[in-house]
Amino acid sequence: MIDLNSKSPEELAAIIAEAQAQLVAKQTSKRKEVIAQIKELAASIGATVTINDEAKTSTRSKSAVIAKYRDPENPKNAWTGRGLVPKWMKAYLDSGRSKEEFLI
Repeated sequence: MIDLNSKSPEELAAIIAEAQAQLVAKQTSKRKEVIAQIKELAASIGATVTINDEAKTSTRSKSAVIAKYRDPENPKNAWTGRGLVPKWMKAYLDSGRSKEEFLI
């Protein structure tokens, strides 16, 4: 067993990175073994299996949408202007105020 108490932060980071790499390698290897077993079982009954490895990862990056409106009475209330109008904004609009008043 490794004595982690005597390691520097840099050494600990290196150990963690190596452990994560080992984990990914073992998971990949196990996945390949399981897929081979599935294909073998399917072939034994005359079926075929298509495994789509790309389906589990998305290439589209999600970026945060910046708030466009803010409640002057409670700055924690913010709205991007997308989707349903929040209750705090609806209350202002119902009282005759304009959305433009709350632009950030």
